[in-house]
Amino acid sequence: MSKAVVFLNMGAPKNLDEVELFLTNMFNDKNIITVKSDLLRKIIAKSIVFFRKKEAKKNYKRLGGKSPLVEHTKEFNKSARKILGLEVTTIMRYTPPFAKEELMKLKQSGVTKLIVIPLYPQYSTTTTKSSVEDLKEALKKIDFFPVLKVVNNFYKEDFFLDAVIKKIQEKSGEVDAKEFDLIFSAHSLPEKIVQSGDPYQKEIEENVKLLKQKLKEKDLNFKNIHLAYQSKLGPVEWLSPSLEDKLKEIKNKNILICPLSFILDNSETEFELSLEYREIAKKLGYKNYLVCSCINNNLKFIEGFSKFI
Repeated sequence: MSKAVVFLNMGAPKNLDEVELFLTNMFNDKNIITVKSDLLRKIIAKSIVFFRKKEAKKNYKRLGGKSPLVEHTKEFNKSARKILGLEVTTIMRYTPPFAKEELMKLKQSGVTKLIVIPLYPQYSTTTTKSSVEDLKEALKKIDFFPVLKVVNNFYKEDFFLDAVIKKIQEKSGEVDAKEFDLIFSAHSLPEKIVQSGDPYQKEIEENVKLLKQKLKEKDLNFKNIHLAYQSKLGPVEWLSPSLEDKLKEIKNKNILICPLSFILDNSETEFELSLEYREIAKKLGYKNYLVCSCINNNLKFIEGFSKFI
């Protein structure tokens, strides 16, 4: 049986021209905008894109005209091919490379089994479910029916937890951790999605508990450890506390932020966390504002996926 590993991710603009494509595809996703009417979803998506695309392009321009995810993905795939010893590809949900084209290549090369790994540590309908549905729809369209093994989450796995701790150690090694508060920052979700049965919040909270235990084992002691949510959009209720509210609440003005729901650095880590929230923290009087990088091209982390192959 010929096997291949397919990583799934959200996608990101490779240039400023792809920003509108990214936003359009994302907000037309029925798992993101959960209204039942396709027509209403298109109208809502068009409105959101109209009002957001100018600012989004401006933000990506500050990052060099493309998302950091693009280069991180290339390096990640290159390492994964060497370490896992299989054909590896990453399919993006909202920007190329799209599922249909990448899966056709695997079909033509004679692959008969796909190990599908969404690069979302915690399961959500807005990420894992959406990406897996997209993959399965594409398989039907090209009449490709390999054996599928889907890894729905991996937030409990030691290879993931250890990789996150390593990033915290690297950044906190520059300072005295006992003088800092640590915030685990996760991408937020609308409350109504969680209330409809999405397990994301529960898995995030459990993830933080596991990481606290790991930090204790490593004798890495912060003054306080918090959980907050970033990337709120629109007037509906989102998971709380927001990262901005948490920054306003904390008395200690030395802070370390660790992104929890991303494997590869992207605009939400390198722009939102590292730039936007840094400006907020400065206005709030923070003396030190540090941000951990994502796991990225951690070879031991990538090797951990071999247990699923």
